[in-house]
Amino acid sequence: MTLLYKSLSRRVLLTSAAMKRRITTDARQILVSPPLKSIDFPDIWTSSSFPDYSFITTSYDTPQTATVIDGRAIAEEITSGITSEVRRMKNSTGNVPGLALIMVGQGRDSQTYVRKKLGACEEAGIQSKISTLPENCTEDQVLNALSCFHEDPSIHGILVQLPLPQHLDEGKILNSVHLEKDVDGFHPINMGNLAMWGREPLFLPCTPKGCIELLIRSGVEISGKKAVVIGRSNIVGLPMSLLLQRHHAIVSVVHAFTRNPEQITREADIVVAAAGVPNLVRGSWLKPGAVVLDVGTNPVKDPSCEYGHRLIGDVCYEEASRVASAITPVPGGVGPVTVAMLLLNTLESAKRAYNFT
Repeated sequence: MTLLYKSLSRRVLLTSAAMKRRITTDARQILVSPPLKSIDFPDIWTSSSFPDYSFITTSYDTPQTATVIDGRAIAEEITSGITSEVRRMKNSTGNVPGLALIMVGQGRDSQTYVRKKLGACEEAGIQSKISTLPENCTEDQVLNALSCFHEDPSIHGILVQLPLPQHLDEGKILNSVHLEKDVDGFHPINMGNLAMWGREPLFLPCTPKGCIELLIRSGVEISGKKAVVIGRSNIVGLPMSLLLQRHHAIVSVVHAFTRNPEQITREADIVVAAAGVPNLVRGSWLKPGAVVLDVGTNPVKDPSCEYGHRLIGDVCYEEASRVASAITPVPGGVGPVTVAMLLLNTLESAKRAYNFT
C-alpha cells in the first residue's frame, strides 16, 4: 500500500512540474488548469501493491453475522416479471423485444458473459442476435455491425461486450450506439442526464441500476446515508456514485490515488466495491453493520475447481461477513441482477418503440 502511494505521489509531482513548465512557456494559455484528458491517469490497482489474499484459510472465532443478499433469487423475481410483460407484448402487438450483442475476439470471460446474456434472453422470450468479430478486426467493421443493428427494427437494444481490444477506440464505438438503443446506458447523453438533477436518462447502466435494486429490495435505506464507491470506472464506479447521489446518499469515491482508503471506507453505511482487485476490502475497512455490495468478479487459480480457477470479489468475504449487516456473495450477488437489468432496459426500449404500455 505504501509503495503504491509513493509511486502515485511521484507521478503526480512529475505531472505538476510538467504543467508548470507548460504554463511558463506558453503565454497564449489562458487557463492555468490543464485539459481534463491530460490528467486522466488510469487507476492502477496492481496486485503487487497488496498482499495475496486469494487463498484465505484463517479460521475465525466470530461467526458470520451478515445477511447474504441473494442476487440470484432477486434476479429470478425480476426476470419473471419481464417474461410476463414480454408475453403480454407478444399477445397484444405480435412483437417481442430484441437485443443485439457485438463481441470482438474470443476472450474466455467475454464468451461466458455473452452466453449468460443470450441464455437469459431466451428464458425471458426476448429475441437475441449476435455479431462475432475477430480480435484483429478494424474499427470500421465494428461500426458496420452497429449500423446493421441500428437499421434493424426488430432490435431495440445493442450491447458492445467490453473490454474491447486496445487497438479499437472504445469511447468512439460506445458513442456510436444510437441513444434509443443504448441499453447499456453508456452513451454520453444518458450519463449526462444521470448526472443532472431533474433529468431522466433513457437507460441507466445495468450494474449500478442493479445495485440500487438490491439495496431497495433488501430494505436498505439510502437517503441520507454515507456511501463509499471503491473504483471510478465509466462502467460502474462513476455511474454508481451519480446514482447514489440521485437517491440522496452522501457519496465518497475511493480510487487508486486516495490516501487512507481504509479510513474513508470505514465511515460508510453502504460500500460498493468495484475496483477489480481481489480481496482488496478487508474486514478492518468496514464499519460494523455496513451494507456491502461486491461488484468484483476476479478469477484466481484454484486447482481444486473444475476449470482450475474460481471467482472471488473485491471484498474479503470471510472477514466482511463478520462485520457487515448485509453482503452480496461472489458469484451469485450483483452479477445475476445486472443481467436482469439488461433485459429490463431492452423491454423498456421495445415498449417505447411499439408505444406499448
